[in-house]
Amino acid sequence: MAADAHSPAPEVVVEFFARIMPFKELDHETLHQMARHVKVDFFPKGTRLLHAGATEISHLFFIQQGGVKSFIVDDEGEVTLKDYRGEGDYIGALSIIRGTRASLDVETVEDTFCFLLPKAVFLDLINTRPGFSQYYLKSFSEKFVGTAYAELRRHRMTRRGDENLYLFSMQVGDIVKTPVRKISADSTIQQAAQKMATYRVASLLIHRPGLPDEIVGIITGRDLSYKVLAPGLAYTEPVECIMSSPLVTVLSQSTCFDALLKMMSCSIHHLSVERRGKIIGVVTSDDITLIQGGSPYSLFKEIGKQRKIIGLYPLSKKIPGMIRNLLKEGAKSGNISRMISILNDHILERLLTLLEEETGPPPVPYCWLLLGSEGRREQTFKTDQDNAIIYADPQNEKQARQAEEYFACFARKAIEHLVQCGYPLCPGEIMAVNPKWCQPLSVWKGYFQDWIATPDPQELLNATIFFDFRAGFGKTALAEELRQHLSGLTKRQELYLLHLANQCLAGRAPLSFFRNFIVEKDGEHKNKLDIKHQGITSFVNFARVLALKHGVRETNTLARLHVLAKEDILDESLWVKAVDAYEMQMQLRIIHQLNQIESGLEPDNYIAPDNLSELEKRMLRDAFDVIDRLHSVLKTRFPVH
Repeated sequence: MAADAHSPAPEVVVEFFARIMPFKELDHETLHQMARHVKVDFFPKGTRLLHAGATEISHLFFIQQGGVKSFIVDDEGEVTLKDYRGEGDYIGALSIIRGTRASLDVETVEDTFCFLLPKAVFLDLINTRPGFSQYYLKSFSEKFVGTAYAELRRHRMTRRGDENLYLFSMQVGDIVKTPVRKISADSTIQQAAQKMATYRVASLLIHRPGLPDEIVGIITGRDLSYKVLAPGLAYTEPVECIMSSPLVTVLSQSTCFDALLKMMSCSIHHLSVERRGKIIGVVTSDDITLIQGGSPYSLFKEIGKQRKIIGLYPLSKKIPGMIRNLLKEGAKSGNISRMISILNDHILERLLTLLEEETGPPPVPYCWLLLGSEGRREQTFKTDQDNAIIYADPQNEKQARQAEEYFACFARKAIEHLVQCGYPLCPGEIMAVNPKWCQPLSVWKGYFQDWIATPDPQELLNATIFFDFRAGFGKTALAEELRQHLSGLTKRQELYLLHLANQCLAGRAPLSFFRNFIVEKDGEHKNKLDIKHQGITSFVNFARVLALKHGVRETNTLARLHVLAKEDILDESLWVKAVDAYEMQMQLRIIHQLNQIESGLEPDNYIAPDNLSELEKRMLRDAFDVIDRLHSVLKTRFPVH
């Protein structure tokens, strides 16, 4: 604080703070008490208010007039602008709350007046007013974590051309160009076809008769081909006979990436765009492909059109290139893992569909289960196969022999093809080709019952892999029945959850007493840490334990944490911290592996802290600190020693 700082009239201070969040929520008396401690100071244009890593912050700055810029200077002297802040914005809150020096460089861009709130007064408000901590926590999540992700992309990724990507910057509503074209549900198919030809559109929205604003479905040119021409349906039939319903929609403010994910997840080509409860138009996969260029949807389509299994072999190798583009544009790890899972699932679905056509129909219904990271939809570039087969209980011995022979052959061929597609074998042989993991539903129910009733430490690790199962292909009802069975078992067997909690608590954050990173001392990975097993796994295990305890059916870690917070099982502030910490580590891991692949190396999980920037190191330490908070929650929920 400069020597010429002085105390302004309390009324001026109150008037200023009464207009900005979260101070405007304070009562009048508290605002007046706070105002007595506030100073005002003037900083000419070009004044460096904060120096990253050097300035000890004693006051929180609030810009009363003027403006500042925040930026980072890297080790090579390169300056990266982060943002501009103007009247009503604050500077220094994060460092005060964390008890650290300034995390960014801040400089005035014009003559600036600032109100200065003493650190002690601000921290008192944080500690005594829950609304304050929640407000700044949300702000840090949106601003500071975004800054870290931006630096990760900038420092960790080598440039490749100047591709213009818009998946994360353009909203779906921005690419809707054609007005809504619709027709009544009682109109004939021929009338609908004529209307599509007149308007030169590939789809029509269907509304209830006499209610043009009540949209109930959609028809496309594909529907006319496959539902009318191919089966020879009369053109005089009402259009509602061939419409797709209910309508799949996306909000207009959603990003094009979200729309693309929804199309790929639902295997559709058209999405209706909704704004304030009203449909404003339709977007197609071609619309997004056109504006983005190398859209993942092109790979998705290429997978779907393969008529021979061998045609799938090279396609998984195209995934890293797609992911690179997404990362460059701003995708977080949650976006990336979802996209990788969708593409991998699509390859699996096409492969097993073609294999079924080749080997003939199965003697009984079955479901191909995805386990571990595949089951959680958290795959990265280093993902081996974790799968199994569950099939309906045979009705007699003859059918049992047929099922055993069929699925043994089917699993062997499927696993071999998956290896050719680039998915390596599981070292622990947790694959459908292992007879133990290719069994009828009753046997699978017995497996889970035995694991839970008398948990064997030797099998505890394998069991946790199986607990994250989901249906990958086939009759999903079999997987759902097994999930229901598991939920019932875990509710009755608290002892097993104690074993899982104990396993989770055994994983320690790789930080020393002085918050230095604990790395390998020698060997192949000297001076590196395993970010998967020393960091990410703790979040996965924590979410799994509480999900099993409370009957949460989600398998994805972020989805589990969201449900736990939504149902007030997990404190909201801890949920936000856990999500940010988990995503930050996953982001490091994905970028690290992508760079290894592009350098011709086998991807691994070993990160060298010395190669990280100071901001990345701080973010990683903060992420590891959250592990202790997760452990504290488990210690209060389970009497574990």
